Amino acid sequence: MGIVRTVFDPAESSPGRFYRLLTATIVPRPIAWVSTESAEGVFNLAPYSFFTVASTDPPVVQFTSVGRKDSVRNIEQTGEFVINIATRGSMEKVNASSAAFLPGVDEFREVGLRAEPSARVRPPRVAESPASIECRLRRVIEVGDSFVVMGDVLAVTVDPGVLAEDGVPDFAALAPVSRLGRIEWGLPPEVRELERPGVPE
Repeated sequence: MGIVRTVFDPAESSPGRFYRLLTATIVPRPIAWVSTESAEGVFNLAPYSFFTVASTDPPVVQFTSVGRKDSVRNIEQTGEFVINIATRGSMEKVNASSAAFLPGVDEFREVGLRAEPSARVRPPRVAESPASIECRLRRVIEVGDSFVVMGDVLAVTVDPGVLAEDGVPDFAALAPVSRLGRIEWGLPPEVRELERPGVPE
């Protein structure tokens, strides 16, 4: 007989409590450090830990904003954004950029980061991030209290110093961090290589 589990029913919990349960259960979560530019030309930068690939052909990535935040409004206005990879070396500034700054505040300037021109889109990338994904808005999908932002990937830019011999980023050199539950962050973990199984006979 199996262990009796504690059952959490969203209908019997407050949204805030269930949010904490989900974010402590779905771990680790990669961080999309999203840079945008408002219609008035003000830069914005904020981290989102609900982030993944939506499609590989065509290449589409997505992140979820809980609430319609400045990033979502800017993307809806301009149609472009950049996802910068959050790394161990920038973890404190990633966290600092999550503060509830007022609209119109440039987070790059507030947290002491350099904005540099992107290759294909107008919003800048974070100079301190070794890899970025430049996107054109595909769609925004409202789901409950959240907004799923999907973007067509126009370019991926990578610092040559983190590229492996096969031409893609080396995990150890990239050193990405992740979000866990509560106020916990995940550092680059131990890595083990496993070959994918072939077709069963």
